[in-house]
Amino acid sequence: MSDAKIVLENLLDKSILIIVRWDIRIKGTLKGFDNHLNVLLTDAEEIIDETKSRKLGTIVIRGDSITYIYAVE
Repeated sequence: MSDAKIVLENLLDKSILIIVRWDIRIKGTLKGFDNHLNVLLTDAEEIIDETKSRKLGTIVIRGDSITYIYAVE
């Protein structure tokens, strides 16, 4: 198993922040991922700035568009 998959396995059912291309920040609960590192998030929201966000619900993010993944405490 690759290092990235091990990290994602440890983050399952936890709140994470994903930064995708174009510096879009999305926060949600990691519910799953596949061999291409596509991720499934629930309760997702786009973080626009410190005071604004947009609810997205349940979404899939393509693995090739992900720049960073952070655990959120």
